Amino acid sequence: MTRVAAVDCGTNSIRLLIADVSADVNPGLGDHSAPRLTDVVREMRVVRLGQGVDSTGELAQEALDRTFAATRDYAALIREHGAERVRFVATSATRDASNRQVFVDGIRDILGVEPEVITGDEEAALSFAGASSVLPSRGDSPVLVVDLGGGSTEFVLGNAGGVIAARSVDVGCVRMTERHLRSDPPTPEQIAAAEADVDAAISEAAQTVPLERATVVVGVAGSVTTITAHALRLPEYSPAAIHGTELDLDEVRKACTELLEMTREDRAALPFMHPGRVDVIGAGGLVWRRVLQRLADVTAGRIATAVTSEHDILDGIALSIS
Repeated sequence: MTRVAAVDCGTNSIRLLIADVSADVNPGLGDHSAPRLTDVVREMRVVRLGQGVDSTGELAQEALDRTFAATRDYAALIREHGAERVRFVATSATRDASNRQVFVDGIRDILGVEPEVITGDEEAALSFAGASSVLPSRGDSPVLVVDLGGGSTEFVLGNAGGVIAARSVDVGCVRMTERHLRSDPPTPEQIAAAEADVDAAISEAAQTVPLERATVVVGVAGSVTTITAHALRLPEYSPAAIHGTELDLDEVRKACTELLEMTREDRAALPFMHPGRVDVIGAGGLVWRRVLQRLADVTAGRIATAVTSEHDILDGIALSIS
């Protein structure tokens, strides 16, 4: 058994997973003898590293400061729990930033490992590995994993043999909020502009990923899990209640619309809502709603439900260093 530490630094949040990796039989989509993760520590901090990146092309100093502070706390936990291997992965916001070297140098100084600014394709593959590691095997049937992040969304089609096709596109809950959804609640004109961007991005993804081949859609990351919590009307955020939930598309789209049309105050009052998601979850709902509508259309209604997974790129990072 090996103890590993994985850090996923995205546009909105930075997350830590310290886990023990064993070679137990794993009933996931892939090899049934694949490694299995047992959580030791799983933490998430909303640091909004991508604050303003869509408009300025740079990481803001205050966002860097928040991220470095969280990383110092994570470094202490990694030392405390004796992780033997550590991997730090940064995604959309850092990919887009002209001053990403400042970020890379700062993380290296704090954590003692070289942070990896990965490509969209690498992000997609890690997301699929993490999600599929805990899903029931569906053999050769293509499964579409959609990782809806703060700055980008990854579309990954795969089966028991691994990834068939993947594409990362630059739409996410933070990016769409900053670019379009500035009112509280957003105006119809703002919503229409954001939807146009999202629809264009889905079409871009479809050039690489044959969405019509999907037999199941699995949504991962904080926007999707929060939307699922809302659809379930949970009294608190409960990963156990959310993970593996399969809901009719109509239910999910209704939850998306409700969150999009709420005021910030109303969203903040929801018992399952993380404070760091209050201002961007409406955009997350908008993106997820458009993705699910496109899937229903291109599969002629064959996909009528959506599955939510609490396991995603963070688990994929941990598995990659096992």
